[in-house]
Amino acid sequence: MEQLSTLDASFLYMETAHSPMHVGGVYIFSPPKNTETNFFESFKEHLTNRLHLSKVFRQRLVEVPLEMSHPYWINDPDFDIEMHIDHIALPQPAGKKELMDLAARIFTRPLDRKHPLWKITLVEGLNKLKGVPKGSFAMIAKVHHAAIDGISGAAMMGAILDTKPNAKPIALENIPEWETESIPTGVELIARSYGKAMGTPFKLAKFLYDAVSETIDVAKDALSNKLSPPAFPFTAPRTIFNTKVSSKRTFGGLEFSLEQIKAIKNQAKGLTVNDVVLGICSGALRRYLLEKEALPEKSLISMSPISVRSQAEKYQMGNKLSAMLVALETQEENPLQRLKLIHKSAKTSKMYAKGTNATKLMEFVPSELAALAARLYTQIDLSDKIDPAFNLVITNVPGPPVPLYMNGSEVIRHFGMAPVIDGLGLLIVVFSYAGNITFSVTACREIMPDLDKFIGYLQDSMEELLPSK
Repeated sequence: MEQLSTLDASFLYMETAHSPMHVGGVYIFSPPKNTETNFFESFKEHLTNRLHLSKVFRQRLVEVPLEMSHPYWINDPDFDIEMHIDHIALPQPAGKKELMDLAARIFTRPLDRKHPLWKITLVEGLNKLKGVPKGSFAMIAKVHHAAIDGISGAAMMGAILDTKPNAKPIALENIPEWETESIPTGVELIARSYGKAMGTPFKLAKFLYDAVSETIDVAKDALSNKLSPPAFPFTAPRTIFNTKVSSKRTFGGLEFSLEQIKAIKNQAKGLTVNDVVLGICSGALRRYLLEKEALPEKSLISMSPISVRSQAEKYQMGNKLSAMLVALETQEENPLQRLKLIHKSAKTSKMYAKGTNATKLMEFVPSELAALAARLYTQIDLSDKIDPAFNLVITNVPGPPVPLYMNGSEVIRHFGMAPVIDGLGLLIVVFSYAGNITFSVTACREIMPDLDKFIGYLQDSMEELLPSK
């Protein structure tokens, strides 16, 4: 039995009927190699033999009475894989739009907390998708954000996927026995949580001492390098994205080659791939808001999560995150100049992010206070009453540089999804994989009903940054 951290539990407290707090993605595969076997049953067998490779698959929540402490993960004594996988065939002809619309509908449905918090839907019938062979299939996966972040989520998918097309199946005799746990009583949970709370004041004192020391060191480094202060929370301008969201979602994305991204990066000294990612998003946001006559005079600010997960923590559940706020310089008209300004903002913000650790800091927030704050944020519509902490989230997840396979079928493309909440109706997930990079957009449908237009602006923004031949 393992207790959730405050950061992990906050994703549970923030969840509402109109804002499910799961992350996920759409994986597009080449056609199945063995067409003689039942496609769905073959996948179920493949997954069953790999459940032991990630704790996320078979651990469920148990909640402490009256939220006197954060919930716990336990090995589900009643685990049933049938509760976690679905099978759908799209009406023909089916292409990218039909697949993305289906994914948007699936992403709107909350996960059942009585079971491990994940779901996979296999989708057949992809016969009209550009660059994808007929007969290909997709896997739409979603996992609660309380269980994973970007890095541990990639590790979870690594349990399903292989680096070789002809990987041998895991023999049944090599699969360890799963240790089941009985569901603890409320009294047991309260007693366990009380014992842990006793040491909190001493841990807090040490954390504050370390945090202040690290922040002073970072500030000295920033001053010595003549860097301007980073963007600060609640200094972002209000935009059409920063309002209450509905339960309806829209989802889509596009793909670039890493060669294109690197060509843009190499135009100026010191630029990084992440700078280019932010620059492309900034250009699209500027175009979209100009077209809506809604571009603020002040720069939009994005939040980018930064993993502080060590290699030893790669396969652990939960979130290990810090964050940096970056001014997207949307007020700057010149694309290359805008990119250089973004680089300066990102460089400063990354230095200051090293001096803080959201994962550790939130451990000292009482569970009742964390739960109450999350609920009040939605119930009294705080998102419409206070300035936004930032305008949107742009998360850049580095994926494997080599192709991945499942049962011999190659992953051709991957699009990532993450939740939107009140006050943050737009989110962009960027994922690199096997020489390509995808930009995936999740938005509230009422806030961005014309998602295809924004996707087109991402393409335009990339092209205007490319060096002229």
